[in-house]
Amino acid sequence: MTEQLPVDATSFRQALAQFASGITVVTTRDAAGQPLGLTVSAFCSVSLEPPLVLISLDQRSEANAGLRACGVFGLSILAEGQDAVSRLCARPGPSKFADLPMRTGERGMCLVEDALAQIECEVRAAHPAGDHVLYVGEIVSVAVRPGRPLLYHRGGYRRLADDAE
Repeated sequence: MTEQLPVDATSFRQALAQFASGITVVTTRDAAGQPLGLTVSAFCSVSLEPPLVLISLDQRSEANAGLRACGVFGLSILAEGQDAVSRLCARPGPSKFADLPMRTGERGMCLVEDALAQIECEVRAAHPAGDHVLYVGEIVSVAVRPGRPLLYHRGGYRRLADDAE
């Protein structure tokens, strides 16, 4: 039976925890060229022609300020087993980049090594939405490798079941 809850921060989080999502690391640079980034699950495709994606960043995040100045972002879709990368990038501050295996993309963005996909985007639109900003980015470079995604559901990392299970 479905339980009706008031719409407050707690019930909002409980409801959205029911949605399984992939995990990405979004990176950009500040005005001085230093890398910024964070773990983001609010990511989706928008359009095939042109190739557009959407990310949602907290207005207060360092990465949000950097992205406004830089206009370019990197997006690494994490693979199963990269939960330590996800946790590390969820921490504030630039020190996380010292411990991350990264490569530099064609547009200068840091991209997580061994991620399932490494994408660089140019910002095409930014839309304030509550305490976040929605960025629409046009994909300008992409690299893909096979593998299984890192998933997040109900407050924890999950794995896809094998077909035989």
